[in-house]
Amino acid sequence: MKAILFDLDNTLYPAERDLFSLIDVRINRYMEEVVAIAPLDVDGLRRLYWKEYGATLQGLIRHHGIDAEDYLDYVHAVDVASRLSIDIELQKTLNNLRLQSYIFTNGSRCHVDRVVTALGLDGLFADVFDIRIANYQPKPNPDPYRQVLDALALSGDQCIMVEDQLQNLQMAKEFGMKTVLIQGEYPEDQSYSCVDAVLTRSAEIGQLLDEWLGVD
Repeated sequence: MKAILFDLDNTLYPAERDLFSLIDVRINRYMEEVVAIAPLDVDGLRRLYWKEYGATLQGLIRHHGIDAEDYLDYVHAVDVASRLSIDIELQKTLNNLRLQSYIFTNGSRCHVDRVVTALGLDGLFADVFDIRIANYQPKPNPDPYRQVLDALALSGDQCIMVEDQLQNLQMAKEFGMKTVLIQGEYPEDQSYSCVDAVLTRSAEIGQLLDEWLGVD
């Protein structure tokens, strides 16, 4: 194994911090105020676009012709520091990892930078792959995974994917990656066959990695 790919939201920090609720409000506001979608239609369209394309953004691009960069700037303009603080344990874990760490997210680079800074993790990731890596196609579409592997010049079986979303790990597994689920609340009828390990927090990855690498 050569690299660890970390998702960002609800993976590098606990879902209980509820940062995405701030973004959620901005997405609804963008759809109503910028795209001029009727408020009563917003929730239904968001569900439809998530089901069809994996993200609201792709639906808005395809059906409403929005500017993707304008959308990303708008929805990620939230006060990250109001929900997140420096994570000393995660700092130590990332500093001591035996593999290069990367962020692979459906968010934007500016959002990544704010989150990483709030958590005190500046300089601990070798690179960031955001929603732009495959022309704004989100995980779990296969193209972003393919583009990340091409950028790293690695095969899937040389990578570990750390995520809070089962569907994203399913695609990672199809590329041959080792998969780590950051535990959350999931329906009992979900299949966990794509998951190699379950952790409570990303800071716990160090011991698991040592086991997988056969390090005493």
